[in-house]
Amino acid sequence: MNLLENFRILDIIDIILVACLLYYLYKLVKGTVAINIFFGICIIWVIWKITQLLQMEMLSSILGQFIGAGMFALIVVFQQEIRKFLLLIGSTKLDRRSGFLKHIKFLQDDEVTMTKVEEIIRACESMALTKTGALIVIQRNTNLEFVKNTGDTMMIEVNKPILESIFYKNSTLHDGAAIIEDNNITATRAILPVSNERNIPLRFGLRHRAAVGITEKTDAVALVVSEETGQISYLKDGDFALFKNNEELIEMLRTDLS
Repeated sequence: MNLLENFRILDIIDIILVACLLYYLYKLVKGTVAINIFFGICIIWVIWKITQLLQMEMLSSILGQFIGAGMFALIVVFQQEIRKFLLLIGSTKLDRRSGFLKHIKFLQDDEVTMTKVEEIIRACESMALTKTGALIVIQRNTNLEFVKNTGDTMMIEVNKPILESIFYKNSTLHDGAAIIEDNNITATRAILPVSNERNIPLRFGLRHRAAVGITEKTDAVALVVSEETGQISYLKDGDFALFKNNEELIEMLRTDLS
């Protein structure tokens, strides 16, 4: 009875927030090697709490020291997952996701430029038919200046012929990635960080690994056209997004960029 009498509304909120935090941590590590480590930590923490409850001083002290000192090791082990979690929190833009700002006239741009998603996908479809390899990175909230600096600076409006000409096999611009911001191609031949993730199937080459790498380190999304198979891949959050057809891909990309 005393426990129920001392139970506050803030305790309920506390439990809900912890549950949400654990849920999002689980989503970040789901499908990776880190999921086994995550479950291992949870098991050790439960055992530690049980030993404290049973007043098993020696075992409780050993587990307590392990958990305390292990936090520094966890930062190293979960480096990629922590990066994704912080990007998830820090990449929120008030001007895009808060409704009240759209009512303040002087905070609005005179003209809102939307990425021509259909043009990008149609270009990918055309390159897929001819098995022309392509790597396109589309910026969302995270600044991609560190990637753009590795390539050739441009400022060309997105359209199907331009994208096809950039990745044409005999073009000097086809190596590396094309960077798109809003509705402009702002860089070509950009060099992307390559992922060291071992779960990527061997059939995927360097383009796909580079796409995984940039979407791991930023909130950008990437499109890859395979030079071997002509298959179009869509990547976000360091993983391959599944889609049934190109029309569904257009809707998915439009949603992710909105």
